[in-house]
Amino acid sequence: MSFGAAAKGWLQRTGTEILGWILVPVGIIMMPAPGPGTLVLMAGIALLARRYVWAQRLLEPLERSAIAAAKFGVATWPRILFSLLGVFWLVFLGVVWWIEPTIPEFEVLGVGFGPGLPAAGWVTALGIFTSAAAALGLLVYSIIRWREPRARSEDLR
Repeated sequence: MSFGAAAKGWLQRTGTEILGWILVPVGIIMMPAPGPGTLVLMAGIALLARRYVWAQRLLEPLERSAIAAAKFGVATWPRILFSLLGVFWLVFLGVVWWIEPTIPEFEVLGVGFGPGLPAAGWVTALGIFTSAAAALGLLVYSIIRWREPRARSEDLR
């Protein structure tokens, strides 16, 4: 084995592990914030599952649950349309956060809001747009991969 091949293998293993350990806390931080935090967290766990048994044990039931949820979500056209409505809602929210409208001042549990949107600006809007793109991509993938085709009346004859 040449030095180049050994160095490349070491960099791939180490780089994958470092990236996994970076993605897990970033995904956890992103969970309550606008953005695809769950996907980032799952990507980190998937990378760590290559080397750690605990990550493999954690990933397997999550994968089964995700597949079951995807199959359920695309089982009927109303569910698909409702999911698509969610994508459009995210795009709308991204536009609202991008244009930074003024809002009335109000308080929730002693925390004041207004006259500007919390965390308004293009950075938050970009995170929301990323979530919309991820949701649309997952919806299209789920339709292609998991949607059960209905038998046509011609096929039944």
